Amino acid sequence: MNNGGVTRASLDKQPHEVAAMFDDVAAKYDLTNDVISLGQARLWRRAVAGAVGARPGQKVLDLAAGTGTSSIPFSADGAYVVPCDFSLGMLREGKKRHPWMPLTAGDATRLPFADGVFDAVTISFGLRNVHDTDAALAELLRVTKPGGRVVICEFSHPTWAPFRTVYSEYLMRALPPIARTVCSNPDAYVYLAESISAWPDQPALAARLQKAGWSKVAWRNLTGGIVALHRGFKPAE
Repeated sequence: MNNGGVTRASLDKQPHEVAAMFDDVAAKYDLTNDVISLGQARLWRRAVAGAVGARPGQKVLDLAAGTGTSSIPFSADGAYVVPCDFSLGMLREGKKRHPWMPLTAGDATRLPFADGVFDAVTISFGLRNVHDTDAALAELLRVTKPGGRVVICEFSHPTWAPFRTVYSEYLMRALPPIARTVCSNPDAYVYLAESISAWPDQPALAARLQKAGWSKVAWRNLTGGIVALHRGFKPAE
């Protein structure tokens, strides 16, 4: 939806709305994430890198990579990383900052890659924004080599009830005003709060991974379950 020239996606997650919203926030996206996560975003990125375990010579797909900040750890580990996103604004901002990266435009439900290309695929804080979650999980499976792995880092549900209540209050009441101090489109972070609240919990996302064909699916909580890392493997042929 468009509110006075400011784009905010709705929870039906129409691709053109979501892409336009991220185009709007691209310039200050990484800074805003650091601020609203109270510095936790960098710790979460390190946890993702550890879970992916990229090795020299491996090919890694970093889906919903935005400006490419999330891709840097995989490249530092010696892997060939392909950052992919469907927000052209994010990709343009990323190209300014990381001209050496092979930034690629692509839709999570119709990835522009051949079958069985990547040793590992990962998506951080992007699966929640995809119009068809199950189609994206199936596409990630398709482009992964047999025996390869997926790592999903996504906002989830805090496991301790009192903390969950405090966190919900932060999302709905405090996050938009904080975003307003650093972001040109604070309405995008109203969508962020609403989409987090509506997102499946840890066991439900694990079940969807299994339904898509991933095996050995497991998860671990970060920051008390505010974020969860899900991991799975493509069955060997």
